Amino acid sequence: MKKKILVIAGLFVVLFSSLAWGVHAQNVDDAIQGLDNSAGRVNAFNTQVKEQFDTNFLSTKAGQIIGLILSFIGVLFLGLMIYAGILWMTSSGNEQTVATAKDLIINAVIGIIIVFAAYALTSFLGRELLLK
Repeated sequence: MKKKILVIAGLFVVLFSSLAWGVHAQNVDDAIQGLDNSAGRVNAFNTQVKEQFDTNFLSTKAGQIIGLILSFIGVLFLGLMIYAGILWMTSSGNEQTVATAKDLIINAVIGIIIVFAAYALTSFLGRELLLK
């Protein structure tokens, strides 16, 4: 039975890896120009924002660092959720393992809510203080 599953899995890997053809991607300048043409008319998407600000400002660097930290926290949250889900699925009816997985999921969700609420609060207050 295991040999049959391995053969089928191997066939799928060979089949799907042979379907991966190289493509010519659109360059960034054409994509930005297309966005400006389609969404720029209604001012829905402004791609020129980066050019308006000096990238050497402390606030710009702090924003980049905060964005990097939030990206890492998002990856950490995803990892915790996947780990807790796998832990729950492989618990085999063990109530203690299920409780541990539930607690891990609840704590991860509470943590991500606190982090993004703090980011939203500081972002809002930062804009309000900078505009006045």
